[in-house]
Amino acid sequence: MPSARIGVFDSGLGGLTVVRELLHQAPGADILYVADQAHVPYGPRPLEHIRAFAEAISRYLQTQGCATVVMACNISSATALETVRCALPDIQCHGVIDPAVRSARQGPPGPVGVLATAGTIASRAYSRALGRTMPAVPVTEVACPDFVPIVEGGRTGTAEALDACSRYLAPLRGRAAQVILGCTHYPLLLPDLHAAASAMGWMMRVVDPAAEAAREAILCAGVNGTTGGRLVLQTTGDGAHFSAQAQAVLGYAVAPAVMELHWHEDGCLA
Repeated sequence: MPSARIGVFDSGLGGLTVVRELLHQAPGADILYVADQAHVPYGPRPLEHIRAFAEAISRYLQTQGCATVVMACNISSATALETVRCALPDIQCHGVIDPAVRSARQGPPGPVGVLATAGTIASRAYSRALGRTMPAVPVTEVACPDFVPIVEGGRTGTAEALDACSRYLAPLRGRAAQVILGCTHYPLLLPDLHAAASAMGWMMRVVDPAAEAAREAILCAGVNGTTGGRLVLQTTGDGAHFSAQAQAVLGYAVAPAVMELHWHEDGCLA
């Protein structure tokens, strides 16, 4: 029987959107979340660095009793998922790209838009995944380099955020029946995205892979939703700052204490 502890990681606070879904779908889940804020954002980084980060964090999660791991990071899912699966065959490792595509298949027919980091767009992971299951559907991808810094900097709901949403949605207006949020940070911009779309006269259907990714992990981990679990938050950045961020995302009156992790020269995490 697999361990019920689920490990989740991202470059920053975006992966908490997956944690939020895990808590909603399985309140009894035991969750360990790692935010690699020492290296945020991942999007512009060389792919070999991202693979190294993903493998090291996954290996750390395994040492902490996680037999199920969710890469709640699109660029890691695009470039490191198979690498980690080969390196760590004793854990079940899941990404967020295939869940996003499954959700898109349930949406309206027609072209699909993708908002993602520059690295995820360059990987063509969404184009390939959509092409395998929806081969006749045109796909338009837009890189959004300003989104992660806005979210990590706590500047959602500002004129800056609305302007960025308007710029990045403009190439998709009239070219997408639905829009995939190809980064787990982006759901935290949903009010801004909907406001920008509304100003364009666009009733936009958004695909957030968090719910489907959480469902997949819960089934794999064998969580029954009735046993008591706990949420542990860790960051490679500033613990107090991340605690405040997590409180805002997860809706806690007082967020769980956050443990700070540190990278070693050999690339290991402890």
